[in-house]
Amino acid sequence: MQYIDEYRDSGRIKALAEAIEREALHPWQIMEICGGQTHTIAKYRLEEMLPPSVRLLHGPGCPVCVTPSSIIDFALEIARQSNVIFTSFGDMLRVPGSKADLLQTKARGADIRILYSPLDAVNLAAGNPDREVVFFAVGFETTAPVHLTALKEAERRGLKNFSLLCSLFAVPPAIEMLMNQEDNAIDGFLAAGHVCAVTGNSDYRVLTKKYHCPIVVTGFEPADLLYGIYLCIKQLESGRSELENAYKRAVPENGNPAARRLMDECLEAAGREWRGIGAIPESGFILRKKYAGFDASEKFGFLKNKKNLIIENADNQCIAGKIMKGAAAVSDCPFFGGLCSPEHPVGAPMVSDEGVCAAFFKYR
Repeated sequence: MQYIDEYRDSGRIKALAEAIEREALHPWQIMEICGGQTHTIAKYRLEEMLPPSVRLLHGPGCPVCVTPSSIIDFALEIARQSNVIFTSFGDMLRVPGSKADLLQTKARGADIRILYSPLDAVNLAAGNPDREVVFFAVGFETTAPVHLTALKEAERRGLKNFSLLCSLFAVPPAIEMLMNQEDNAIDGFLAAGHVCAVTGNSDYRVLTKKYHCPIVVTGFEPADLLYGIYLCIKQLESGRSELENAYKRAVPENGNPAARRLMDECLEAAGREWRGIGAIPESGFILRKKYAGFDASEKFGFLKNKKNLIIENADNQCIAGKIMKGAAAVSDCPFFGGLCSPEHPVGAPMVSDEGVCAAFFKYR
């Protein structure tokens, strides 16, 4: 199989699908662990191009979806304070907490604003010196450097009224958690190219050796994903388990050194609660103590034990956790498309465009 650029038009996508069918001599289950990839799979109905022996599982690939209700509740507590301007990307406003969401809280009078960049929050802080400006920093390793760039700019400008409420996650520990499940049925992974573009491939290489499970770094277009599936199946059929980079046009082996240095300077690893899944050790990031002045959880007195935070998930009716672990399909949920819809979500994966439930609701 030749390089992915040769498989972009519909004829070559068909050729990739046919190549997968030829290679897949045994049943295999492959999990993508990126919400953007899940969105593409649902939009272009890629699963329908695969042979019955190849099944795609949709992992916990949306940071909006796995942000626990406890963090949302803390965000609401902060936003309700009269001296606070609470800011966020738009996809967080309808993620349900235990009793409300940010959009409902905004409607009740809280000063909550949708921004396109954390740097806009820095400018808000400069223009409102008598108000506390908090930005809701949610994401995987992909967006962490963006949030930290805003922090460093606020530090450079001496803005004491700017802070981040962090809900930042790391992907490799989630893969390790999935592989350690007693009922694990995952044969291989498609890793998110934009995450690896920041972090590099070394952590994933360690995982392939430890769990004897192939991981293919993959892009986001239909041809990218089919090519990643093809390479993963080639490994499985030949008994190999390696890290393979199918997205070299965007992912260097060592990632982005400047972004990694910024993360190392500002962040430290910590246990993190994943909504619907539970606590995963060392699976998140918190600000280092030297940046406590920019840490909203410290400034407002919340998350005192954040390194070991374990809070029961409030979504008792939602099976999103099972879906994101590969133990259930979206169609297995009795609430999907009825009680649970993008207009009235029961769980967070129905809120974000990159949530697996929302993607399948929209395109299926």
